[in-house]
Amino acid sequence: MTRTLDLTDPATGEVFGTSAVASESDVDKAMEAAAQAFAAWRRSTPAQRQLALLKIADALEARASEFADLEVRETGKIRSVVLEEEIPECVSALRFFAGAARHLEGTAAGEYAPGHTSVIRREPVGVCAQIAPWNYPLMMAVWKIAPALAAGNTVVLKPAETTPSTAVLLAEVAAEFLPSGAFTVLTGDRDTGRALVRHPVTALVSITGSTRAGIDVATVAAADLKRTHLELGGNAPLLVFPDVDLAATAEGIVGAAFYNAGQDCTAGSRVLVHASIHDDFVAALAKVAAAQTPGVDYGPLNSAAQFSRVEGLISRLPAHARIETGGSRFGSQGYYFFPTVISGVRQDDEIVQEEIFGPVVTVQSFSDEASGVALANGVPYGLASSVWTRDLAVATRVSAELDFGCVWVNTHGPLVAEMPHGGFGHSGHGKDLSAYAFAEYTRVKHVMTRFA
Repeated sequence: MTRTLDLTDPATGEVFGTSAVASESDVDKAMEAAAQAFAAWRRSTPAQRQLALLKIADALEARASEFADLEVRETGKIRSVVLEEEIPECVSALRFFAGAARHLEGTAAGEYAPGHTSVIRREPVGVCAQIAPWNYPLMMAVWKIAPALAAGNTVVLKPAETTPSTAVLLAEVAAEFLPSGAFTVLTGDRDTGRALVRHPVTALVSITGSTRAGIDVATVAAADLKRTHLELGGNAPLLVFPDVDLAATAEGIVGAAFYNAGQDCTAGSRVLVHASIHDDFVAALAKVAAAQTPGVDYGPLNSAAQFSRVEGLISRLPAHARIETGGSRFGSQGYYFFPTVISGVRQDDEIVQEEIFGPVVTVQSFSDEASGVALANGVPYGLASSVWTRDLAVATRVSAELDFGCVWVNTHGPLVAEMPHGGFGHSGHGKDLSAYAFAEYTRVKHVMTRFA
């Protein structure tokens, strides 16, 4: 008998359905089908792969409302945000990688030994096991499958336990344009994911998730020397210098901090403010944050477990921390949390060092560039950061010193398909989006021919 998992609407806390838990036998069948499909898909032309991805993009765009309904039911997101921002980004990424399929750059052929010509081939890696998170279920699925398929790989994707439906629909849509077995979705739990990672057919494992999950994947993959692509947690600092417009900067930071209820690995969760404007900026930030309305400006936390985690971080705040606004549940049903601003924290506090993944920001002060950069870099994560200043010299110096895979200046959060997204340290390794992601789903082969 097939095991199932309950699916809960985070806006109400009520169970509305179930999803199947794939068994070891299901994993074997999916991997075997992907291996068989790879034999043909790897030999398809770039033009054929481009056309398939473009058709998938068009079909997703045409069924946007259907995808949005599923996404909102399982995440509680604001429907207009899904329709107007997230789904267009999914379509854009598919179309970008469709173009990338026909633009794989490499080293020119040449004679590096007398009488011999060398050629570099970039080839698909093979069958890719991919694990997507619950904060952006559809978008992360697209970010994973698009470069992999564009490069000629086949994919078995496991969506998060709480948000499987958009991935399943994406596979149904894509099936019309791909060979059978080229893209399969398996729903399930952590054991399903581990079975995919350790399966002998798997050539590359890609996961977007927590640092803990990434370490688990890397450990299992290492036993068979599988390649890994790890896009993990974040704890982004936002350095605010004294020459900014306080009101405008507070507005920008609130948008970066509370988008998707702060459930974003790039969320602006650590605000570092120059001491000369600290008190005024905390007041401005708290005022803008307090004007945010859960259920209108952002949705609920994803699950009871995530709600408890955020609540726990707040309950364990040290005595020197001050809650300027928020800090508790919003409403009587669902997993909504008030927008929260906390000042007075110190660098070694749990809430500063740990990824929050909720609508919560902390505020610290710094005295000069060096101390600000030290605070910013003083966490294990290295995914995203931002600098807020009108001084180009300050922005240039500080952005060079920040140990994060992305640095924004006077903004925080925008992503485009043409530019890479990925981090350092406990935020993992490997890039999503851009030509860099496409290259990660290829392997390099040297072919030398003697012609003398």
